[in-house]
Amino acid sequence: MSATTSTPGPVAAGPARAGTPAAPAGTPGRRATGPRLTRRLGRVALGAVAVLVALLWAFPVYWMVLSALTPNARLRSATPSFLPTSPTLGNFRSVLDGDSFASALRMSLAITGTTVVAVLVFAFLAALAISRFRFRGRLTFVIAVLFVQMLPAEGLFIAQYKMLSSANLLNSVIGVSVLYTAAVVPFTIWMLRGFVAGVPIELEEAAMVDGLSRTKAFIRITFPLLAPGLVASGVYAFLQAWNEFTVALVALPAESARTLPLWLRSFLAASANRGVDWGEVMAASTLIAVPVIIFFLIVQGRMTSGLVSGAVKG
Repeated sequence: MSATTSTPGPVAAGPARAGTPAAPAGTPGRRATGPRLTRRLGRVALGAVAVLVALLWAFPVYWMVLSALTPNARLRSATPSFLPTSPTLGNFRSVLDGDSFASALRMSLAITGTTVVAVLVFAFLAALAISRFRFRGRLTFVIAVLFVQMLPAEGLFIAQYKMLSSANLLNSVIGVSVLYTAAVVPFTIWMLRGFVAGVPIELEEAAMVDGLSRTKAFIRITFPLLAPGLVASGVYAFLQAWNEFTVALVALPAESARTLPLWLRSFLAASANRGVDWGEVMAASTLIAVPVIIFFLIVQGRMTSGLVSGAVKG
């Protein structure tokens, strides 16, 4: 009697119990965890690098303010201190007690304000013309704008001085403002041209269909959408006029008519004759930087807002 052996076949898996999760082959859920963790670590690393760069950028400003608040005896110490110890406002009082700072501040504010207004008016009208209208010589005008921007300012000093001298505009707000406006307008036109071209003309046409005139449609619809561009251009013009030094040195030869950068240079030279008082120099630099910081705090919301976000639907 022979025994027969049977080869067991594959055992069919019974149905999985309800509530028991099936484990798919290869566990793709675990494989997806790796790239997700890598992306998270990459974001953390980029954030850390951004914070480090921001600290490196802000450190000179912090050191300037710290030095302005530090007593002179402590400032001349061989061991630097990175935290304020016995802060004082004596350096600021020494700077503000002189009449020359107030005079230079008024001169800088007058020149900067005049320049910003003139630049925005001329650049805005020119940007509208080359963006909205087609006319003969349009391309030549755009090329001329770019060409003027490439001219070095140093090559125009003699001509600028003779022009202002012949017009009796040396040591005047109008004369320096004209030079600043001519220097800033070309790039501002190019900047505003991009903003104007980014606003769909269909918005004005839709408003005109609803009964508005072209002028009213532009003022009510297009102009508010151009506010971020105007603010950005105004900030650029403000910085160029507020911090400019070389043109002011040529156009304002009199000591009674000096902007803040020229005043700081003369203040540093006068301080060097008796030994540089770095506390007062840093206090003067802080006073020059404060208006710029305040200006940025006021306009930063407009600068970061979208140009035409949500203006066109569908």
